[in-house]
Amino acid sequence: MGRVLTAIGLMSGTSMDGIDIAVVRTDGDSIVDRGPSAGYAYDPQFRERLKQGLEDARSILKREERPGTLADIERDLTLRHALAVRMFLQENNILPDNVDVIGFHGQTVLHRPDQALTVQLGDGDLLARETGIDVVYDMRANDMAHGGQGAPLIPAYHAAMARGLSKVGEIATPVVFVNIGGISNLTYIGAGEEIVAYDSGPGNTLIDQWVEAHAGIPYDQGGMIASEGGVLRELADRYLSHPFFSAEKRRSLDRNDFAPPAAGDASLEDGARTLAHVTAAGIVRSARPPLPQARVLAAEALDLNGDSMEAEAWAYLAVRSRYGLPLTYPGTTGVSRPVSGGRVAAKHAQAESA
Repeated sequence: MGRVLTAIGLMSGTSMDGIDIAVVRTDGDSIVDRGPSAGYAYDPQFRERLKQGLEDARSILKREERPGTLADIERDLTLRHALAVRMFLQENNILPDNVDVIGFHGQTVLHRPDQALTVQLGDGDLLARETGIDVVYDMRANDMAHGGQGAPLIPAYHAAMARGLSKVGEIATPVVFVNIGGISNLTYIGAGEEIVAYDSGPGNTLIDQWVEAHAGIPYDQGGMIASEGGVLRELADRYLSHPFFSAEKRRSLDRNDFAPPAAGDASLEDGARTLAHVTAAGIVRSARPPLPQARVLAAEALDLNGDSMEAEAWAYLAVRSRYGLPLTYPGTTGVSRPVSGGRVAAKHAQAESA
């Protein structure tokens, strides 16, 4: 394998609440040394622009198209990522010259796997110029070009963590990682390092949209609102009867595949509690065949960080991309064969003013 590189991962998920950053030292294979991490929230005005961007993206037919406000949003989003990187490096006393690569996810504004179309806003060349660090970006497209769903991509990192944890006796395979972001996904890692992964349903995105619309806040911190409500079974069943959960073919999800309830469907608290139930029930329902009785642990119980795991994954995947290692597999995205991916933007000396 290649030498160990220092990588920064940048993740802006479907919840559109901000930028997660993490450092990982890795060879893109078995060596994973996790470093510091942080989160930088988007300001409310920019979040509103991102929501408008989702509407503008509905008309996209080709990945390179940027209709409406999308070109301006892409530039401003990239500059916000560059500023977050500079702040993060300064706060952690890391020199840009000591970072080998940035893994840049960007902001997904459209994901239509049935049309082999996925669009993540993010200008890799601009980010490389602004940070003075090589950037790997656009890591989903090559998977789709080879028949994959373009998601989930984090399972390769889950597999690396499972190997590391099993070596020190913290866990034993088979093991399942449950990743609840805006969209939830599962990764199964068998005793022989078999890897199977898929999106399992809506994650936090419905709850976030619900409380923002009805309470004016971006998310339900600590589940405080949901804890005051009850589960409305009829509303929950409406979601859980969605064809996604019974379809023979696994498919990856777009933020718009599930819509939040109508205003009159529930009180603020009952709506939040019901949507939290839907997230958990969707995970169980998607586990086909059903999971046997298993020990359930929070990431932090294994000295992992649930808040930074996706950003860490993007750092890890960037190094795998640099070494031409697979990012996705037939068992994770339905791709025809294991494939690498990502585009490389080389650092440049001249930066643009933010």
